[in-house]
Amino acid sequence: MFVAIRAMLLVALPISPATLLPVAAQTVAPTIAGIWQAENGQMKIEMFERDGGYAGRLLWGQRAVEADGKTFKRDVHNPDPSLRTRSLQGITILQNLKWNAHAGRWEGGTLYDGTSGRRASARLTLADGKLEMRAYMGSPMLGRTIRFNRVSN
Repeated sequence: MFVAIRAMLLVALPISPATLLPVAAQTVAPTIAGIWQAENGQMKIEMFERDGGYAGRLLWGQRAVEADGKTFKRDVHNPDPSLRTRSLQGITILQNLKWNAHAGRWEGGTLYDGTSGRRASARLTLADGKLEMRAYMGSPMLGRTIRFNRVSN
């Protein structure tokens, strides 16, 4: 009886090696290239392909502009003194993001905060059409997530 039930299950439930892999490992990295705006409206970035992964440049940020909302501040807190006179407009703030198929996200990146001169680790996940950026120092559990919506061109 046990053998008959087992045989019926094997016929009824065909299993391929691909079905044993996690769902994320079966997917190809979706594109995140384009313009994204933070849900709270405080930041707008442009994601672009670079070196087999992704990077992102700052298009606008509430903390990156002067009180007039238009004039970009200078990168005065940059650890590199030669960059302290550059504008924060258009600087690459995200870099080295590589696709991790097993985790289903872009990882290994760094985020530069031009308003403080600090760098943090970064990873990005695309969920329900929203780009979720997790920035952290040390452990991802101690970080902050910012959600972005794609901006249509």
